[in-house]
Amino acid sequence: MALFFAVSATAEPPATHDVTAQFVSGGVIVEGFRAIEVGGIIILRGHATDMSSAEQAGVVAQTLGYNRVANLIQIDAVPDDARIARAAERGLALQRGLDGTQIVVESSNGVVRLSGTVSNELQKDMAVDVVRNIDGVRSVQMALKR
Repeated sequence: MALFFAVSATAEPPATHDVTAQFVSGGVIVEGFRAIEVGGIIILRGHATDMSSAEQAGVVAQTLGYNRVANLIQIDAVPDDARIARAAERGLALQRGLDGTQIVVESSNGVVRLSGTVSNELQKDMAVDVVRNIDGVRSVQMALKR
């Protein structure tokens, strides 16, 4: 005689609590910041431009009484807008398909704005493609006219 037992292999997932408001009121200033407690561990997420902002979030966690902290805040390098603009101007100048265009390049925090005149739509697309592939470019805004 054989006996079979059904055993449940599922475990209850740990409860999660969003404690972001406590950290923000504690002075944490990080873009896209989130603080989640999972099973007694605080997980910190967001984007900062310097290490001190990320470290401050860890200090606030300790002052709030949390000992187990996973600080996953990403440090984003501040884009070098002058370098981006130079690289864009150089890249555009090297494209023979853009001969005869008048393109002005401006960069602010990695967002590149192209303005000026082109002869056709293909040149607009070509200019955007050239600039989009430059390191540090976060997005391209086009204000090119025919």
